[in-house]
Amino acid sequence: MRLVAPFLALSLLAAPVAVVAAEQIRFDPEAVRAHVTFLADDTLDGRGSGTKGYTIAANYVAAQFRAMGAVPMGDPAKGSYFQQVPLREAKLVGQPVLTISGKGKTIRLDSREKVLIGPSAQDAQQRVEAPLVFVGFGIDRPDLGVDDYRQLDVKGKIVVVLSGYPKGMNSEVGAHLNAEKARMAMKRGAIGIITVPTLQDTSRRPWARRMEMSGEPRSNWLQADGTPFLRAPAIRADAALNPDAAAQIFGTGKQSLAAILAEADKMGGKPRGFALGMTATLERQTEYRAYSSPNVVAMIPGSDPSVAGEYVLMTAHLDHIGDHAKGDDKINNGAMDNAAGVATMIEVAKALAKDGKRPRRPILFAAVTNEEGGLIGSEYLALNPVTGKGKVVAVVNFDMPILTYRFTDVVAFGAENSTLGPVVGKAAAQAGIQLSPDPLPEEGLFTRSDHYRFVQQGIPSVFLMTGHAGPGKEAFNHFLATHYHRPSDDLNLPFDWAAGAKFAEVNYYIVRAIADEAELPRWYERSLFGREFAPNAPKAPNPKP
Repeated sequence: MRLVAPFLALSLLAAPVAVVAAEQIRFDPEAVRAHVTFLADDTLDGRGSGTKGYTIAANYVAAQFRAMGAVPMGDPAKGSYFQQVPLREAKLVGQPVLTISGKGKTIRLDSREKVLIGPSAQDAQQRVEAPLVFVGFGIDRPDLGVDDYRQLDVKGKIVVVLSGYPKGMNSEVGAHLNAEKARMAMKRGAIGIITVPTLQDTSRRPWARRMEMSGEPRSNWLQADGTPFLRAPAIRADAALNPDAAAQIFGTGKQSLAAILAEADKMGGKPRGFALGMTATLERQTEYRAYSSPNVVAMIPGSDPSVAGEYVLMTAHLDHIGDHAKGDDKINNGAMDNAAGVATMIEVAKALAKDGKRPRRPILFAAVTNEEGGLIGSEYLALNPVTGKGKVVAVVNFDMPILTYRFTDVVAFGAENSTLGPVVGKAAAQAGIQLSPDPLPEEGLFTRSDHYRFVQQGIPSVFLMTGHAGPGKEAFNHFLATHYHRPSDDLNLPFDWAAGAKFAEVNYYIVRAIADEAELPRWYERSLFGREFAPNAPKAPNPKP
């Protein structure tokens, strides 16, 4: 995938953008270290959403905002930094079962070695039975060259989909389409979705790792009527199948799973769908618990009254996955994910607050809850804005910078989609940092962090990741393979705090430049996200190669 292809990187740097102060802004590595040390301490028990540890973390961040003189925006009427997010946790009771029957066989799947089934967001006692239809990657976008539902009737049925998207597709577009599969299935009339990992997916995340990361409760935010907000409410059944178990289902169909996976592993491969001639029955029992957890939101006023309603927003998720790990160390401290992101955001906000010249536009910054549960706190903030008659015009997101090495490049997800691209290019150059294309397109990172909820509201957004140049590739991949979502993501990692200061510097220049720009950010005409989520908004001409 080309996030910022070489020719585009040059155009980003060449395009005219607002010029920030010529003098370099220096950030203190020890200040970044101090925040991470507090937020990743064992006392906070992994900052699980709604826990005492998360509340301590939220109060710490609010205290930092108050110390810098930022305006409380979580609940402006009450002068509070906390925007309370009403949530409902869903937790499995007992062992869920998926039974596949037809063509003279019955397959009972009731262990996580074969199938992963989470709790239901809707029904405490659930039994869903429907025929199975294989629909390839499950992408219903003929306009983008993927027509997986062509000539298939899935109304009232459960669709079986491959994970991910066709090889060779732009990774940001592919990640978006992958995230929309349940909604596509719902629009076609399906009532359930079962996912089978591709060979590429299995290679990067073996089934044993999937088992390790599964089995936890799920949460949704509650609407005013007390019902959970769901993006695909008609999809009542969902599961993931181990390919070994899935092979039994395909064994009686038109094509073996092995052949399908081989086709999907080819560049541009798009396996065709067909009815599997079997019926699935999913049974599970769920219990619910209502709770709340706050987003922590503050604001630095701008200097120009004519743009006082145009907010630039910084986001970083404050939560992590808590203390449910196995073994002697049960606490998932989340030092890199995402104490490091919150720490750098705080330092950027502090620099903007005490800058000799206030930014032209007001700047919001939000430490959001329940990202780990599915970008829930950011979704709530995006759909329940705190800006009154104003609006968020751009988002800069901070999530899991890998700070174990002196990075010399960054990946700017989203930069090629809007006029934020030239701003990012100029800011990176000012900090002495190069821009690089997405080195991990198979991870679909563009849709896996909080900025994406604002993209879905039509707001141009960028998300920076420390890059793979020099020692970066080895360091980044080592973290993902060894420490990501594990108790070892703690303060024993070999943090390079100067890298944290540099990451804050790059993001400072980006935020400052967006805030001082003469024009509002606009999606490029070619951008799928602009067409999809802001169809009526004015667009910018595509940049020239």
